[in-house]
Amino acid sequence: MKIVIAPDSFKGSATAMEVCEAVEEGVLKVFPEAEVVKVPMSDGGEGLVHAMVKATGGRIERRTVTGPLGEPVEAFFGIMGDGKTGVIEMAAASGLPLVPEDRRDPTVTTTYGTGELIRAVLDAGCRRVIVGIGGSATNDGGAGMAQALGVKLLDKDGSEIGYGGGQLCRIERIDTSGLDPRVREAETIVACDVDNPLCGERGAAAVYGPQKGATPEMVVELDQALSYYARLIKENLGKDVKDVPGAGAAGGLGAGLMAFLDAELKPGIEIVLENLKVDEQMKGADLVITGEGKVDRQTVYGKVPQGVARVAKERGLPVVILAGTVGEDAEVVYDHGIDAIVGILPGPVGLEEAMENAREYLARAAESVARLVMIGQGLA
Repeated sequence: MKIVIAPDSFKGSATAMEVCEAVEEGVLKVFPEAEVVKVPMSDGGEGLVHAMVKATGGRIERRTVTGPLGEPVEAFFGIMGDGKTGVIEMAAASGLPLVPEDRRDPTVTTTYGTGELIRAVLDAGCRRVIVGIGGSATNDGGAGMAQALGVKLLDKDGSEIGYGGGQLCRIERIDTSGLDPRVREAETIVACDVDNPLCGERGAAAVYGPQKGATPEMVVELDQALSYYARLIKENLGKDVKDVPGAGAAGGLGAGLMAFLDAELKPGIEIVLENLKVDEQMKGADLVITGEGKVDRQTVYGKVPQGVARVAKERGLPVVILAGTVGEDAEVVYDHGIDAIVGILPGPVGLEEAMENAREYLARAAESVARLVMIGQGLA
C-alpha cells in the first residue's frame, strides 16, 4: 500500500512536516509495511519556504535585514534543491508579527527588508525567485522593496522619500537606472491568493489596512497615496498595475513586484503543486491524506486540501482531510474532490490544549483513518 500525506501546516501548533510525521505515525500502526510519501505543503503563505526546501533537498539561509519599522530583524529564505530557485516569504522580513501591536502603523512600515531578501537570493546565484506575499505589516506598494533593489523614489527636491505608505504622495519621479541589473535577468513568480486591486473599496488600504493598525483616516490617506503611486508608475514605467487582480496583496507589494520586477502573480497552491511535483508523487498511490487547521467553505478557494484533491482526482485516488476544527459549510469540500472529513479533536477541549496536543491528536486520527481503510478492504 502506498499512502501520500500532503497537508498544510496547522498554524500555531504544527508545521506541515510535523503534521506529515504525526500522520505517518498513526498510519504505520495499522499498515507497518506501507510506503508513506510525505509532501509538506503550503498555499503560498506561512511555511512556503520550508515546504519547498524540504521537498527538494534544498537549504535555509538566514540574514539580518531591515524590518517593517526600519529596525534590524533576523529573517530567512530558501534555496531549492536545484540551486537556481530562491524562495522568500515576505512576512519573514516585513510581516505583521514583527511589529508590536502598539506600534502598528502602515503609514510608516516598509517592505525594504523584503527587497534585501530578494537581493540576497540573487547574491546566492539564483535567477528564479518565488515570493510568498501573505501576512504583511505594510501598505507601501512595494516602494521599500524597490528602494532596496536600487530604485530611486525622488521628491520635488530630488531627495529619496522615507519609509512607509504615508510617503508615497511625496514622490515626484521614479528613477530605475540604479535597479540591480540581475533583476532583469531573473524570473520572479509571486504566490498570491487574493484578487484585490491596488485601490478602492477592495483595495489594499480599505480591506487590509485596519488589521495593520490603520485608522479610518489613515485608510483614506493610504488609498489616495496608492492611487497616486499607481499613476506615477504608469507615467514613469509605462505599466498599468492599479486594477490588476492581486495588485493590492500585501499592502500593494503585488503591484510593486509587477512594476519593478516584471513579476507574474500566480495562485500559491499552483506554484507549490508544480514545484513539488505532487502529481508524480501520487503515481501508484492508494490513498491521499491532506489536512489543515480549519476546514470550512473557504477550503475550496485555493487552499492546500483543494489543490491536493484536484491532483489526486486526476488519478482517481480517494482523499481524506484531517481537520483541526470543522467549520461552517465544510461539506462543500465533498464537491471538490474530498471524500471524507475527519476532525482530529477527541472531544471538547480548550484552544490551548488543542494546539499543544495537535500532533498527538493527528496521529490518533490518522490511525482511525487507517483502520477504516482496513475495514473497507475486508468488506471489499
